[in-house]
Amino acid sequence: MSAVNHTDPLAYLAAELEPIKASGWKRARTLRSAQGPVADFDGKRVVNLSSNNYLGLADDERLKEAAVKAVEQYGAGSASVRTIAGTMSLHVLLEERLAAFKKVEDVVVFQSGFTANAGTVAAILGKEDVIVSDRLNHASIIDGARLSRAEIKVYEHADIDSLRAKLEEAKSRRTLVVTDGVFSMDGDVAPLPDVVAAAEEYGAIIMVDDAHASGVMGSNGRGTVDHFGLHGRVHIQVGTLSKAFGVLGGYVAGSRNLIDWLHARGRPFLFSSSHPPAVVAACLAGLDILENEPERIERLWSNTRFFKAGLTALGFDTGKSQTPITPVIIGGDTEAVKFSADLFDAGVFAQSIVFPTVAKGSARVRTIVTATHTEQDLQEALDAFEKVGRASGII
Repeated sequence: MSAVNHTDPLAYLAAELEPIKASGWKRARTLRSAQGPVADFDGKRVVNLSSNNYLGLADDERLKEAAVKAVEQYGAGSASVRTIAGTMSLHVLLEERLAAFKKVEDVVVFQSGFTANAGTVAAILGKEDVIVSDRLNHASIIDGARLSRAEIKVYEHADIDSLRAKLEEAKSRRTLVVTDGVFSMDGDVAPLPDVVAAAEEYGAIIMVDDAHASGVMGSNGRGTVDHFGLHGRVHIQVGTLSKAFGVLGGYVAGSRNLIDWLHARGRPFLFSSSHPPAVVAACLAGLDILENEPERIERLWSNTRFFKAGLTALGFDTGKSQTPITPVIIGGDTEAVKFSADLFDAGVFAQSIVFPTVAKGSARVRTIVTATHTEQDLQEALDAFEKVGRASGII
């Protein structure tokens, strides 16, 4: 056992950080402009391929105007949790609108997508239950599963035979099958019809985290459940207001009983102050745009096809991506960090993703195209990828 440094009990962290820093880790770049397709990071103008601003709403004038009006009418903050004095009419309206949008009985809004996932899984299960989870599910699902104290069984990524085997092991116990709709690091889509069919066969609860499908897939961005025509067959849908909506928050959509239970037992909902009025009003404005401007989603996918085709033609490995999330697989952690840094010098911000976020040997730079990138922006980015790729020997 190592000795305790009584002067600085956290001194041991310096040694723990050494291998992390050696791989090239450093603190995040600083955004000095609005989040846009071209933005100022660290004082440099770059084509921005690192944000989740899929539809370009983060800087939309209508969202900004709605936020300002809400501050003038309701103030800067709620100064309370939802269950005491922090439920405003704006919160209720947003939840009603989202429930109609998602075609479910009810919705509850959480402070973030992370708390929506973690708080829901932890609230609905206990130590006698079983969670069957895709190996590549988001960290918030993993943390919620641990908090629930349920037994966790992990099935191989998108592998229905593996899923069925885990369901067979859990037979006769209350079971939750949970999967991302779109996987955030690889950009692939869950085989949701097959996942749902297997879960139904075993009488399991079905939960889908649609964070990266919200505003991206399905009619007007309703998500993967809508995309696959599975309304009424998925018990719990989690969405985000922080990505395509361009603002902040997460939500859970489902039955009235589920939402009442989360009001009563969802710990992040119970013990965190509610969203400021500006945030809620901006989310409502974003929802208006999703419902009325499907052409934004069409532009997102058109840009995605253009950029993917360009990367493929250059010879980059983009894995199994099917969505605007397109990884460029580099391999080693150090090499991926350097590739990202060289891209930045060439005028493109595409963040490196390394172990433990992804498996060793599969480090990459992750790119996300948005609806508001122009073809010129994307060609500029492709030119930078070609320059850095050839200089590094990746292509």
